Amino acid sequence: MAALNVGKATAVTMRIVLSLVLALLAPAAHAWGTQGHQVVALIAEQQLSPKASEQVQKLLALEPGATLASISTWADEHRNRTTAAWHYINLPRGDCTYNAQRDCPDGNCVVEAINRQIAVLASDAPDEKRLMALKYVVHFVADVHQSLHAGYADDRGGNTYQMQAFGRGTNLHSLWDSGLIENTGLTVKALADKLKVEDQGEVALDMARAAEESCKIVGEPGFYPPRKLGLDYIERYTPVMEQRLGMAAARLSRLLNQILR
Repeated sequence: MAALNVGKATAVTMRIVLSLVLALLAPAAHAWGTQGHQVVALIAEQQLSPKASEQVQKLLALEPGATLASISTWADEHRNRTTAAWHYINLPRGDCTYNAQRDCPDGNCVVEAINRQIAVLASDAPDEKRLMALKYVVHFVADVHQSLHAGYADDRGGNTYQMQAFGRGTNLHSLWDSGLIENTGLTVKALADKLKVEDQGEVALDMARAAEESCKIVGEPGFYPPRKLGLDYIERYTPVMEQRLGMAAARLSRLLNQILR
């Protein structure tokens, strides 16, 4: 009997361990997917000034073979408990005006994370630290333009809003991370080529404003779709998703041009 109890305890322990391992391995919906980040980086890279491009290439040379697109997902791949909150900001329902004290305690949100990394990138810090700052800036500028990265805390930026889309179960955050992008059927290069020709007009470089823009999209009537996604939602919000990618690229390139001159 004792042996049987030990066997049962061992089996339970193994199930717990396996669950924890699977939870750690499961992809978290925290940012634009790989495609979205690479699209932003590809467009931005083509819009860099000669001086900024030269400095970017100097930093990337520290990791032979690296490109702006290849480092664009580094911050997700190396996310930990300290940096997790740097990828998003939660704003209150009905109030999309950024209030640093209320919305970004201790500077732990995407808006202030961008500002900190900009300061490092613009400084005379060792190139290794400036390269890490570049990785963060490229990633976080894209993140703040994903609408649900300035969503609501009560549903974790749409992560707990479960739904059916494209024939499978998902959540609203994942739909915006990758589902709408994948549904275009375009490769990263093709989507970048499509979006880079669109005139974004005057682009303010205030990342708080970018977060407020994202929040206002989330607050639109109809942004939260029925639990089964319809074609009307795809047709309405695919252009919005593309506009946010294009705006992220425009702001990223202009930001780097301003810093690295």
